[in-house]
Amino acid sequence: MDRIRVMREEAMDQLVISALEKSLALIRFDMKRRVVYVNSNFAQAMGYTEEQMLGMEHRQFCFPEFLNSSEYEKFWRDLMSGRSFQDKVERMDAHGKRLWLEATYMPVIDSSGKVQAVFKVATDITRRQNSIEEVVTELQQMSEGLNLRAESGIVRSHEMLKSVERISDISEKNISTLASLQGQAESIRGIVQTIQEIASQTSLLALNAAIEAAHAGEHGKGFDIVAKEVRKLAGRVSESIVEVRRNIEGITKEVSNITEGTNLAQENIVQSQSQIRTAMEEFEDISAASEQLDARAKDFNNII
Repeated sequence: MDRIRVMREEAMDQLVISALEKSLALIRFDMKRRVVYVNSNFAQAMGYTEEQMLGMEHRQFCFPEFLNSSEYEKFWRDLMSGRSFQDKVERMDAHGKRLWLEATYMPVIDSSGKVQAVFKVATDITRRQNSIEEVVTELQQMSEGLNLRAESGIVRSHEMLKSVERISDISEKNISTLASLQGQAESIRGIVQTIQEIASQTSLLALNAAIEAAHAGEHGKGFDIVAKEVRKLAGRVSESIVEVRRNIEGITKEVSNITEGTNLAQENIVQSQSQIRTAMEEFEDISAASEQLDARAKDFNNII
């Protein structure tokens, strides 16, 4: 019974090995890092035949960047010390093209604890990796496009803000000028009022002079003529004052209307400044987000 059980277990082991042979890419290196065994899956993935790969050195499957780095020797030192390795690896096929493998390197250790060989199980993930890199590249391009647009928006917003600030300065000066004009108009109105009062007093004095001239009889005729002329002059002054007052009131009204419109424009300018600053902040947020997207895309590519 024990012999039958052992035979069954051996048969099962053979079936498992056969299944692994069909499903996975397998290769074994000796202590000199040369290929001593490779199955058809691995050879086909690398673009060789099994016979061609036997005796080849591991370094022949690596790109110069990795081969000439300190990481390469460390990689083999760790394996020779009995440490396994599992990760995504980049290798070079028979045509010099890049090949991505999901690989597990397993040191083969004898009963004395000494490493006798290195066994590698791998899966070709080149197509998946290339697809991921294409997506990452597209994300990075999108990020760069967003960043460029955001930077352009920030520059334009700065220019708009400077223009609006210049308009705001001019508007404030206009408001100050209009306020000064209103003050001057009020001063002129006061002067006109004073002149009106003087004209009224002059007319009253001329009337009194005419009355006195009439009392003087023949001796007051000359004085009466002067008094009449003074009254005429006072009348014309009064008429002119009325016209000037009417004009001053019209100017004051127009100044008030312009001041009201300028104040409203100033309020809109202040609101525009606030909106532009908000837009600048949003552009800066977009720029920061695009940089984060670019960084995340690179991290994603490294993780995968």
